[in-house]
Amino acid sequence: MTNARKRPSLPGPEYRIKVAFRVPLDYAFAWCTDYTPDDGRLEGEKYARRIIERSARRVVFEDLEDTKEGWLWNRDVVTLRPPNQWHMEGIASRADVTADYVLSKLPNGRTQLDLRWRRRPRMSGLKQPTKAQREASALVAWKRFGTAMERDYRRGRGPRSHRKR
Repeated sequence: MTNARKRPSLPGPEYRIKVAFRVPLDYAFAWCTDYTPDDGRLEGEKYARRIIERSARRVVFEDLEDTKEGWLWNRDVVTLRPPNQWHMEGIASRADVTADYVLSKLPNGRTQLDLRWRRRPRMSGLKQPTKAQREASALVAWKRFGTAMERDYRRGRGPRSHRKR
C-alpha cells in the first residue's frame, strides 16, 4: 500500500541547502511558517504576496512580480507539520516546485534548516541558472530571512504577522 501523503517527485536535480539560525527551534518554526506580504522585502525581492488561506495546518499564497520578461506568478500550498517540518508545492509561470523543510536542534539554542527542493521548468528558451547558482541564491535568501528572524528574536518579537511594523 502506498502512503497517500507521499507526492511524486519532480524530475531533474534535487537542490539542497542547510542554514543555521541563532534562535530556538519552536521560534524558528513559528517565524518561518508565518508567511506575510513583507517576505519579498526581507529576501531582497520585489514580488507582491497575497495570503489566500491560513489555518493551523495549511497556508496558501500567491506571489506576483513584474519583470523585464513579463509578469511572473506563482501559487504555493504549504502543508505545516509541527513542530519542525513543512512541505510546499508550487505552480508558477516559470516552473513547478516541490520543497521539504526540516528544522533540527543544534547546541546552544540554535536551529538548523535543511531545505530540499525540486523544480520542473514550464517555459522553454529561458536561460536556466546552474544547480550551484540556484542553491547559492536560495542560501542568500535564507541567510537574509535568518538575519531578520534573529533580530526579531533578540527584540522579543513573536511571529511576524502579529507585530506592528
